[in-house]
Amino acid sequence: MLFNHTQNELIQLCADTLSLAEQYGATAAEADFSESLGQSVSVRLNEIEQIEFQQDKSLDITVYVGQRKGRASTADFSAQALSDTVKAAIDIARYTAEDECAGLADAELMARHITDFDRYHEWDLSAEQAVEMAKACEQAALDTDKRIGNSEGAGVHTGHYQYVYGNSHGFMAHQQGTRHSISCSVVAADGQGMQRDYWYDTSCRHPDIDRPESIGRTAAERALRRLSSRSIPTGTYPVLFDTTISGGLIGHLVGALSGGALYRQSSFLINSIGKTILPEFANLREEPHIPRAFGSTCFDSEGVATQPRFVIRNGVVEGYFLSSYSARKLGMTTTANAGGAHNLYLDSTHPDQTALLKEMGSGLLVTELMGQGVNTITGDYSRGAAGFWVENGIIAYPVHEITIAGRLQDMYRNIAGIADDALRRSSNKIGSILVSQMTVAGS
Repeated sequence: MLFNHTQNELIQLCADTLSLAEQYGATAAEADFSESLGQSVSVRLNEIEQIEFQQDKSLDITVYVGQRKGRASTADFSAQALSDTVKAAIDIARYTAEDECAGLADAELMARHITDFDRYHEWDLSAEQAVEMAKACEQAALDTDKRIGNSEGAGVHTGHYQYVYGNSHGFMAHQQGTRHSISCSVVAADGQGMQRDYWYDTSCRHPDIDRPESIGRTAAERALRRLSSRSIPTGTYPVLFDTTISGGLIGHLVGALSGGALYRQSSFLINSIGKTILPEFANLREEPHIPRAFGSTCFDSEGVATQPRFVIRNGVVEGYFLSSYSARKLGMTTTANAGGAHNLYLDSTHPDQTALLKEMGSGLLVTELMGQGVNTITGDYSRGAAGFWVENGIIAYPVHEITIAGRLQDMYRNIAGIADDALRRSSNKIGSILVSQMTVAGS
């Protein structure tokens, strides 16, 4: 066992902390004990840059005194520290205003069947082995082409975590998982300038990660294809969001459908249940029970049981992303999304990106986005971009120094196709997305 505490020890600490909360006057409480450890190494130009070992632990305790809420945390698991932390949370609660929506999620919603979905796979990797792996990754990138003349480095990371969540309903559950990764970033140069790009792979099982040499070569190839980039004339064009960035486009949708934004009236999708916001062919599903997926969980951060569901079916909104608090603020029921969404799947319409390029004909393939020009209150969207100009369904040349703009409402309605090319490494399966029309500012 890698951790300093066993599962049973964490469960006992959680139970003791909840008992203290009741003893000190809380009418309800919830606690989360977590522990993580990992190793990260990085190299650059065949020299070691960093070897780092991480080990963290924390307790977060939330107490309710009637409708008043207090929260405190500590990294010290000693009996005295736990007692002091609970008392601090109680003191905070007594000085906060009452909130009729505050409180634990309803007891009948607690998860009954607990599993970690096979997300825990230790990687017994020494620092020396990790360094050699990172060096092999970087060297493969440098050997790809003589135009790869510099490197921003390669890295190998292993991460392990466990946590126990419990509350006054008697709910108590343990979860554990791992996350391992290999990455590389290099710089390509020619007579017209330099371009950088990167690649990485990650999984909870290290045998599922691509070989270091493959990751390095992919990083190099991505940098090379960006050489001799140019701008394009300003105009209105179809825009294809590459699968490496399309998740962000759907992320704005998730943010606008999230309870916090909705009850604060800071979303362009207020009162959107039953309304059409995507084309009829578009379905967005939440699949929280996929084995070995990072986003899989049988309960959310309040202990509420998760279930597979449609968020958007045939383009129509069927549900939001709600915690118990945001649900109460909206007069609705939690969707088990305290802590966020779990494994989003956007159903595809085309077999791959090549098919979408043919569908697009001529237009812009975007592979990189820059800046934060997204307003989910109004839906206004404007971001710097780079990628490739496409002619007759074939990539013609790389482009940069452009801006793409539109309104999210229009962009979502104008989705013309979705490729079945979602990245294996991502828990959200969002393929390349073709938007039929956007404003592009170039030269």
